[in-house]
Formats: sequence, structure tokens, C-alpha cells
Amino acid sequence: MNEIFLLKLGEIVLKGANKKMFENKLRTNVARRMRPFGDFKVSILQSTVYVEPENELCDLDGAWEACHTIFGAISLCRCRPCEKSEDAIFEAVVNYLGDDLAAARSFKVESKRSDKRFPLNSIQISQAIGGRLAEAYPDVPVDVHHPDYTVYVEVRDFAAYVHGPAEPGAGGLPTGVGGRAAVLLSGGIDSPVAGYMIAKRGVELEAIHFFSYPYTSELAKDKVLELARKMARYCGRMTVDVVGFTEIQEAIRDNCPEEYFTIIMRRFMMRIAERIARDHGCECLVTGENLGQVASQTMQAMAVTHAVVDMPVFHPLIGMDKEEIVTIARRIDTLETSILPYEDCCTVFTPKHPKTKPKLSEAEKIEQKLDVEALIQRAIENTELVKIRYQG
Repeated sequence: MNEIFLLKLGEIVLKGANKKMFENKLRTNVARRMRPFGDFKVSILQSTVYVEPENELCDLDGAWEACHTIFGAISLCRCRPCEKSEDAIFEAVVNYLGDDLAAARSFKVESKRSDKRFPLNSIQISQAIGGRLAEAYPDVPVDVHHPDYTVYVEVRDFAAYVHGPAEPGAGGLPTGVGGRAAVLLSGGIDSPVAGYMIAKRGVELEAIHFFSYPYTSELAKDKVLELARKMARYCGRMTVDVVGFTEIQEAIRDNCPEEYFTIIMRRFMMRIAERIARDHGCECLVTGENLGQVASQTMQAMAVTHAVVDMPVFHPLIGMDKEEIVTIARRIDTLETSILPYEDCCTVFTPKHPKTKPKLSEAEKIEQKLDVEALIQRAIENTELVKIRYQG
């Protein structure tokens, strides 16, 4: 029998009457992600996703890598199915795991019997298979407390499965069960991580990027699109709305006090993002803001910034320190792209002494010097839509 993958469900198992909806969405997501790698049969039984290649042409290594980025699975393993008999299980272990077992300093067998018709219970399976393996590998001692290598045996409804230690999955909830959100995607470290964090809760993403050519270059835009492609490994398909922001920033520069540049700029961003988000069926905005990290991310500044929108604004990184954010960025492979030295619009016309405790009434008074509605409308009209799909 061919090698297959077992993906173990995470918090989905805690769902009540809606559990089937979560499982169906996960099965659909897994099947879609497997298509580039060949024909796979995907099914769910007993809180486990079975991913089975239908023929020898399937790219198992590519599919296995993709499985690590599918939200909803907490752990995964490559395994060998076999007949449900002691002899078949032992032979499968030797043939499939023999090299790893021979190289280990010690081992044990852990078994799980969900098919109660099987004559041996879990402990008896471990004893029987472990004893035979001890004879077959006399140089590898049994250590049931601190083994160097663990052989896992699962006796399920249709077959028995043998595998080595499982690997961590992406966790979270299946993409698509949590609604849609628009993430404000800059070229920095924080916003891709914020998008990833909210997507992990089953949320589909739309990305909005503010682009100020010629103050920001085409390389800066390409950098953001590359970040979106890396995010799409986890978040799935998305559209990046690249908003022409130059006119707004020049108007702010020419008409507003310097210490309020950033606050007014971000208020424009939030207004525009809300309109785009509603047009795309999104129910909230997501930002990479982190309390106290920069001058525009104080409580007072964020309150003034967000006062212009009615839509909920989520901040997945709000209480994290920078090292925690960098660790996640490194894990999801966005860090190296984020630190490329291409400017983004947030660095254009940066004030020397930004207002850290702005007043809403003052910001509103300053904005009276601007034709806010006309500027917003022209920026939205000057928006490029880029479709992002993760390939492979």
C-alpha cells in the first residue's frame, strides 16, 4: 500500500453542532492545496484528515510541504497503511521505519486502537510489536520512559497505520470559516505577521497597500507583492489593492502641521481601507500596529486614527514585543523580504517630532484645510488590483 498523510485536527474537535461545517471546509482546503501535486483522495474520519495519493505520479514531497501550511491541522505525519494484523504491522514497521529505528539509540512503541474489533488492545499491540522489534534490532534497547525514537501504531477502521514522530501543523481554524478581513499591508515586518495571525483564525484576507510613486519605487511595490505571495502559502488566494497615495501625502505635506503628518496620513489610510474592504465583502480591518512601538502607535494616536471608521479594527500584534513578531516572521518566511531596504509610504515626509498624544478635535480641524472626500475618491480610482495565488 502507498504512503499516505494523516493530518490530526486541532481545536475543531471542540466544536459542537458546527463541527461538520469546519471539517468540510478543511477537507475542501486540503483538496485544493493538493491539486498542484497530483491526484489525491482527501477524507476525514475520527478527527483525522486522510490524504491518499491516487497514483504513482503524485509529488509526495511537494504535497507534504504544503500540508504544513494548511490551517486547521495541529499535527501531521507520513505513514504506511497495512492490513490489520500483527504480522502485517510488524512488517510495515520494519520496511517503512527500519532505517530510522536502526539508527536510534533507544526506542519504544506507542499504539492506539480505535477499531475495538481488533483482538489486541493498545497496550498489547505495543508489547507485541515492541517485543518483536527488540529481537529484530538487538543493538537498539527499549526505553519506555525517554526513548530516542518512537514507533507509532494506529489501528483504525479501514487499516492499520505505522509512522514515526508527528510534525507540527499550522494549527488554527480552516481558512474561510471566520469571514473576510482587509489587512493594511506595508513593506515592514509587522503587517504580514498580523495578516498571518488573523488568517490563522479561519479568516480570508484582502490586502491593501498604499503606494507613493515616485517617492516609493516599483521595487518597493514588488517587495510587498512578494510578501503577499509568501503569506498566500498560509492565507490562500488574495487580492492586493495597490492604492495610489502620492497626491494625498503631498496635500498633507503642503497644508498640515508637520507633527500631525503621520496622524492625518493614517486617518486617510483607514478611510480608504474601509471603503475598499466593504466593496470586497470584508467585515473588519487588520493592522500590524503594536502598542508603543512607534509614535503613531500610542493609545491616543491610535484612537484618533481609528475614529474615522465604523468598521471593527483588529490588532493581532498589539501586546507582542518585537522579538516575538520577528520569530513568527522568520517562521513564515517573510522576514528576509520585509527587511529589504526599499522604502514604503510610511517613511515619506516623516516628521522630526511626531505628535504622540494628538487630540481628535485638533486632527479634525487640520483636515478642514483638505478636500478629504475628493482626495479619497481619486486615490480609490487610482487603485491597481493584483491577484495573488500561491503556486506550489
